[in-house]
Amino acid sequence: MHPTISEQFNGAIWRMEIDELSSILFVEVRDNEEKKVYFGAVDLINGKTLFKDLTTEERWLTGIEAAYDGVLLLHFYQSESGPTHKGLLAIDGATGNMLWSNFNYSFDHLSLSGPVLYDAQLQPRKLFLADIKTGATTRIYEPTVIKELNSSIQVPEIKGVEFFSQKFLPVHPFGNMIHYLEYNNFRIVSLHALKGGELTQSLYIIDGVNKVYEDLLNAGIQKMQPEAFIMHKNYLIYIKNKSELKVLTL
Repeated sequence: MHPTISEQFNGAIWRMEIDELSSILFVEVRDNEEKKVYFGAVDLINGKTLFKDLTTEERWLTGIEAAYDGVLLLHFYQSESGPTHKGLLAIDGATGNMLWSNFNYSFDHLSLSGPVLYDAQLQPRKLFLADIKTGATTRIYEPTVIKELNSSIQVPEIKGVEFFSQKFLPVHPFGNMIHYLEYNNFRIVSLHALKGGELTQSLYIIDGVNKVYEDLLNAGIQKMQPEAFIMHKNYLIYIKNKSELKVLTL
């Protein structure tokens, strides 16, 4: 078993966003020392990297907002000292080219029909459905008519060591927090362990009692790390050493 995608980025992967319609995975990569943010995109279906190290005119105060129908939607920050978002920029997910921008629009949520936005200059707030490829208003938002977009992402459960009393674990875990998911007869496990006196985090894929895949995610860490992987449809997605994106098809 080998990854279909193994892409190294020049910084810490801060956020991932998956487009439910096109199965493009977008990443937000931040370099805290240089105060730069980069964006990348990979096609989960064919394993191709569509673009990476993409930057905008705003070097730092921008981030991923949403993704829909092959388009990445970025937001800006109202100020460096606060988390408030203001303004939107749409990027073509296949090429990395800019499609449109509007510094008055703000994002509310993603619906089955596209992004629901509002003009931050208008009060009271009025929501509208926008065409993600052009930014144009298509209709006023009606929650009874415009349905929500459901996510295909599965996240692992947190299990205690006692759950695995009759199941195979490849190493003795450190602590009592094991991330666990079953998919297509595989058992996917992420756990912490002590190796050579240092704390590590590893990912394992187990078929019955046979370990069919293993990867060391982090070594020499100081504290327990959060969940290490997600499933999107039949794609197992995880980050290694904070900066390498890996995907396996199960």
